[in-house]
Formats: sequence, structure tokens, C-alpha cells
Amino acid sequence: MRHGRRIKQLGLPADQRKALLRALATEVLRHGRITTTKARAKAVRSEVERMITLAKNGSLSSRRMALGYIYDKQLVKALFENVESRYGDREGGYTRIARTIHRRGDNAEMAIIELV
Repeated sequence: MRHGRRIKQLGLPADQRKALLRALATEVLRHGRITTTKARAKAVRSEVERMITLAKNGSLSSRRMALGYIYDKQLVKALFENVESRYGDREGGYTRIARTIHRRGDNAEMAIIELV
């Protein structure tokens, strides 16, 4: 039973789901916004916000944790340099999910996840 579990399983085994969330989080941080399904957007939101919180902390331990999760080393460096000016006064809620039209092929609910 999955009582109290936070993220959806997205129909994937655990290793594939973790790799998908890592890839989506990396792309959100790189491009600022991506279009994906609503379930994936809701699942990746917590990962992106966790990475931004680590960057706000700014310690060496936080940097190493971010480097272990995000695929791009240069992206981590840029994130840690620019996060204080962008999110210094914000206590959370670094992302926004906006629903868009349904996907044509399978009628899946689509959404845009973007950094605020």
C-alpha cells in the first residue's frame, strides 16, 4: 500500500523514474520552463525546489548534494551564483505550474512548469 506517499509512480520502475525526474529537473533549471505532462510537472516540482533551497544554503555540502543530483556541473555553478539575487527574499514556491491544452495523440493533460 502507498499510504502517505508524496510523488506519483508515473508508471515507471524506481530507477527509470528517478532518472526521469533528474533529467526534467536539470532541464527546468537550464531553460527556466518546460512543457510536460501534468503528473510529471507535479512530481518534478519538489525536486526543483529542493535544488534551489540547496543553492540558497550555499554550503559546500549543499553544492556536493546538488552536483550528485543535477547532470550538468556548469549549471550547478551558475545556479549557486545566481540564486541569491533571484530568490533571496522568497521562502519557497520557486516554481509555477500552468495547465495547457491536452496532448493530441493520447489526450494527456499537459502543463508548463516554470521558474518564478
